[in-house]
Amino acid sequence: MRRTPALSQAVPIFCLFLAGAVGIASAAGPAHRGRRSRGVPAYADPARDDSSAYDDPVVRQIALDALGHTNGSVLAMDPTTGRILTIVNQKMAFSAGFEPCSTIKPVIALAGLQEGAITHDSMIRIDRRRFMDLTEAMAHSNNIFFERVGSQLGFDTVIKYAQLLGLGDRAGYNIQEEQPGLLPSKPPAYGGVARMSSFGQGIRITPLQLASLVSTLANGGTQYYLQYPRTELERQNFQPRIRRELDIAPLLPDLREGMLAAVLYGTAKQSYDPYGEQALGKTGTCNDESLGGRLGWYVSYADQAHPKIVLIVLIRGGNRHTNGPHASEIAGRIYRGLHARNYFADAARSAQYAESAGASR
Repeated sequence: MRRTPALSQAVPIFCLFLAGAVGIASAAGPAHRGRRSRGVPAYADPARDDSSAYDDPVVRQIALDALGHTNGSVLAMDPTTGRILTIVNQKMAFSAGFEPCSTIKPVIALAGLQEGAITHDSMIRIDRRRFMDLTEAMAHSNNIFFERVGSQLGFDTVIKYAQLLGLGDRAGYNIQEEQPGLLPSKPPAYGGVARMSSFGQGIRITPLQLASLVSTLANGGTQYYLQYPRTELERQNFQPRIRRELDIAPLLPDLREGMLAAVLYGTAKQSYDPYGEQALGKTGTCNDESLGGRLGWYVSYADQAHPKIVLIVLIRGGNRHTNGPHASEIAGRIYRGLHARNYFADAARSAQYAESAGASR
């Protein structure tokens, strides 16, 4: 794994002050540092209003245990079919959407690679004496790296790739409650395309859209419609439905390396499971300007060679503990729980799920 060269000396204090004065966030720090978030509870009963009769009972129970009383939502899906296995806190998952925070960065990375703005080895200056490549920028969620890539691409190109990857549109097939989220028609007034490329400012995204995005990256470019069978007939007649095929496979190794580094030693290291299926992921932390409160996202999938499951974790609250690393910790509990239950190694898992769906409430 390539590592960024060490600093020869510390960045002068006046440079840090100047960066803060113009509103540039530090490399891995949460967005909107100057605004305190209040009024959004960090604890709740996330499954209170759920209807889960046809969820995979094993995945759902492990997700419930991992989430506990955190005010959040967990979505799990099969990246090889588009089938949603469970949604904990369906009210939150089916809402109008949230700011994606740093989970927008894989979109910017993919666009930058495809458009030639960056390569695997590109070194971008992130402060006076420090440069960073894509792997390290993904691992540590460096805002300045992606602000500069996004600014080079321009607003129209960023929006083009966001649309290509399913943002701003419903990801599901026949999921009536789902909402389309939002892509802006012009750059945000504060921070422009740079801020949009590092924190997703101006974008509203749902857990379903992020699940579709991560699934497409996991399986090599097949964008499935997400399906959530919630009747006996839907369960029996389930067939994968392909929305589009994206020619992105040559770009994915560079992107996946950064997502793996995030888990091994970066912002998502709390999701690491040394004994199970290795996960790749991306965290996101910011204040939600429209809804108030802080957001913590973690998007991930298990097993790079043969993707087995996609997990999307979203948490909300009004304190500093609501962040992407904590969301990754919740996902880590789920991965370890699935490993303890021998979930991935069970060759008959799909058949067992089909037989048990509808029987567990």
